[in-house]
Amino acid sequence: MRPTEILFPTDFSPASERAGQVARAMALESGARLHVLSVVPPVTDPAYFAEQVARTGRDLGKGLRVETALETGLASPRIVDYARAKGIDLIVLGTHGRTGFSHAILGSVAETVVRLAPCPVLTVPAGMPERRDPATSSALAAAPPARSCLVCGNASDELICEPCRTRIRAEAAGQKREAERSGRRGMPA
Repeated sequence: MRPTEILFPTDFSPASERAGQVARAMALESGARLHVLSVVPPVTDPAYFAEQVARTGRDLGKGLRVETALETGLASPRIVDYARAKGIDLIVLGTHGRTGFSHAILGSVAETVVRLAPCPVLTVPAGMPERRDPATSSALAAAPPARSCLVCGNASDELICEPCRTRIRAEAAGQKREAERSGRRGMPA
């Protein structure tokens, strides 16, 4: 299989950065177009993320054909929908490696994408040793900060940074609405 369209969904965490490096290397090797996608919760101001997705596309895209996109909604369904709509051949997705309580609370975007994707999915674990690619910016290769968010690993003075708190709240609200809709369908009239 020689992919021509590779999707790299990102939440800008260290796990995503490593997956981006893998996606870039695979796109360079195969001559594929690299799609950089970020999905933000509906209650989030997308301006901050639009700037980040554009920067990530520029940083990873040196020597590649790159398409960037920012979508709103729950991450897993948006990633799968994007892959179907764009004819993606391979999804390269970072995993945070959560287990136990945090996995139960936050779920797993990677797990859901693997189950529902219309194409192969390569998951890149958060603990994978980092390779330095001189063609990518120092922002992608920077060492992790001394204090970081427990969810995404980005620099934060808080245990959970504001973007992650917002994302968690939005996902929980969406799951609650879906549960309420499902509960109403099962109720007698």
